Amino acid sequence: MSNSDRILVERLLAGDERAFREFFDEYFDRLYRFALSRVRDNPSLAEEAAQRALCRAVRKLDGFRGDSTLFSWLAGICRNELADLLEVSNRHAERHVSLDSDPAGQRAAQHQAAESRDEPDEQTTSNERLEQIETILRQLPGRYGEVLGWKYLEGFSTEEIAEKLLTSHDAAQSALQRARSAFKSAADAAGLEV
Repeated sequence: MSNSDRILVERLLAGDERAFREFFDEYFDRLYRFALSRVRDNPSLAEEAAQRALCRAVRKLDGFRGDSTLFSWLAGICRNELADLLEVSNRHAERHVSLDSDPAGQRAAQHQAAESRDEPDEQTTSNERLEQIETILRQLPGRYGEVLGWKYLEGFSTEEIAEKLLTSHDAAQSALQRARSAFKSAADAAGLEV
């Protein structure tokens, strides 16, 4: 371990707030590039892995023995975070069938919408449900509500969303997937069946 690494670790363990900023500034970009090279240019996943790795490292800093450089230790943590994130993403992808990719799902959604328009009593329920959905969308973190609104309320394609976010198609797809997951969790918590 270099002398500068040792000093930084000591300052972090002492709770020096300035050291936390230096730690983040020094290692976030490097960890992000490390993660990005391993996830086929998925910037959102790489960013999340780098952030998680830094957070975990700060919690476990007292276990850093200095047998390697601080970055090597962080890269090992980041590798584990990536593995966890990819496993969760793969499990979610296996269970998730998008209405966009499933013609039967699209027809069912259109049929449901047509039925809602035909039945006045259900229209009131439908309006209340729409209000609940809009409330949940507004409360989602980051741009998740906006991304879902573009996709499902305004009918934007993933490519159009990527353009609006100034990012790649894969990053937009990843953002949509995380937004759907966040929406489902918030809807479940609100007792709204989706």
